[in-house]
Parts: sequence; structure tokens; C-alpha cells
Amino acid sequence: MSEKIEKQEKETFPQEFQTLIAGIFPNTRYFDARFDLLQVQIDELKKNQEDLKIGLKDLKDDMNYRFQQVDKRFEQVDKRFEQVDKRFEQIIASIEKLSDRLENRDNELRNFTMKMFSISIGISILGALGAFLKILGVF
Repeated sequence: MSEKIEKQEKETFPQEFQTLIAGIFPNTRYFDARFDLLQVQIDELKKNQEDLKIGLKDLKDDMNYRFQQVDKRFEQVDKRFEQVDKRFEQIIASIEKLSDRLENRDNELRNFTMKMFSISIGISILGALGAFLKILGVF
């Protein structure tokens, strides 16, 4: 019986030892499962990278389109500013014409005023001469 027990102990010892080692060191199925999981994760990352590249390309295309729209709007604004500048130039030209006209009118009115003043002075002098001659009894 003791031989039997010794034999069982010898047989169980390697099984216990194998179980202990299997518990400490993982077997190839564990590594296969881990590598499969890593491969799945890598595949998902690659797919996500592709999706991100496609998303960035779409974003780039959208941004280019929007920048083109903004450029067109700035061109329209520039054209409007050019029109406003032309209008201001027209207004300035009109103001200059008006100021020239007013200046000519002022010169004409000044000349007219001087003529009227000269006539009124002449009439006053004639009236004073007439009064002087009346006093002297010439009339």
C-alpha cells in the first residue's frame, strides 16, 4: 500500500506541478487569444485611420469651397467699394463744379455790386452838386 501511495504521489506531483506551472505561465491558447485581440484592435485602428483620412479630406474640400465663397464675397465687396469710390469721385467733381460756379457767380455779383455802388455814388454826387448849385442860386 505504501508503494501505491508513493506511486500516486509521484503521479500527482507532476500533475500538480504542471497545474502550478500552467497557472503561472500562460499556454499558447492564451497568447493566441491575446494576439487575436491585438489584431482586431489594430484592424479597428486602421479602419478608424481610414475614416479619419476620409473625414479630413471631406473637411479640406468643404473648407476650400467655403474659402472660395468667402473670396467671391470679398471680390463683390471690393467691387462695391470701387463703385463707392467712383461715386465719391463723381460727388467731388460735382462739388468742384459747383464751387467754380459759385465763385463765378460771386465774381459776377461783386462786379454787379460795384457797378450799382458806382451808380449810387454818382447819383449821390449829382444830387449833392444839384443841392450845391441850388444854394448858389444857379437853378
